[in-house]
Amino acid sequence: MKTAIISLSDEGARVATSLKEGLGDAHIFLHEKVSDTFGGRRFKSIITLSGQIFSRYDNLVYIAPCGVVVRALAKSIRHKGTDPGVVVVDAGGRFAVSLLGGHEGGANDAAIAVSNIIGGEPVITTTTEALKSVIVGIGCRKGVKAPVIISAVDAALRKAGVERGEVRLLASADVKRNEKGLLAAAYLLGMPLRFIRSEEIRSSRRKFARSDFVEEKVKLPAVAEPAALLAGRRTRLILPRMTSGPVTVALARESFSWSESAPEGH
Repeated sequence: MKTAIISLSDEGARVATSLKEGLGDAHIFLHEKVSDTFGGRRFKSIITLSGQIFSRYDNLVYIAPCGVVVRALAKSIRHKGTDPGVVVVDAGGRFAVSLLGGHEGGANDAAIAVSNIIGGEPVITTTTEALKSVIVGIGCRKGVKAPVIISAVDAALRKAGVERGEVRLLASADVKRNEKGLLAAAYLLGMPLRFIRSEEIRSSRRKFARSDFVEEKVKLPAVAEPAALLAGRRTRLILPRMTSGPVTVALARESFSWSESAPEGH
C-alpha cells in the first residue's frame, strides 16, 4: 500500500518520521515552513498538494487539524469506491482518526496501523464497526501458529456466549507486534489487531490478574487482560483470562454510555 504522510508543523514532522519507518512504502510531504532539519518533499499549499496526490496513493495520512484536511480534500473527493483512505492524526500523536474511506478505502485499517506505530488511540466512527463492543485480548508464546490462536479465540467467545460478529478488534502487547502467528490469525479472522504499549500496561491502574510467568518472559505483569481492557473505552472484563495451551485469551466489552459506570482508571 502506497501511503502519503502530510504535515504542516515541526511537531507533525516528528510524528511523520516515526510513521514512515513503520508503514513501509510511504512518502513524506512537509510544508515549506517546517524546519529544514527534516527530510521529505516540500509544498506551499495543502489544497494544491492534496489535489496533486489524491489519486496517486492508497492512503493519505494528514498530521493536521481535521478542518484543514476537510477543506483541502473538498474538491478531490469523488466516490467511496475509488477514493483513497484518509487518516488524520493530531500533532501530538494521540489520535488517529479514520476520516474518509473507512471500509472501501481502507482508512479504518490504516488508523489501526498508525495507532500501533505511534501508540495513539484509533478513532473509527463507521456505524457497523462502532456498534461492535467486544475486544479480544491475546497473549501467546513465541512461535504459536495462527490456527492455534484462532481456536483459542473461538473457545473463549463460545464460553462467553459472544459471536465473532460482535468483536471490534483483537489486542495484544507491543512486544508481540512481530509475532507471525498472531498477525496471521488476525488476517484470517478478518479482525483489526491493536498493540498496546508495554509502558501503558505497566502503568495502568486497571485491575487485572497478574502472571509471574509473563513477567519473567516479557517483563509485563500480564498481556491478555490488560490488552483487552486498554484497547477500548469504558471497558469491563466479561471473560477473565482463559488459557488454551500456549495461548491466553481474555474478553472485555465497551459500554456505549457514560451513564453505565466507567471503570476506575479509564
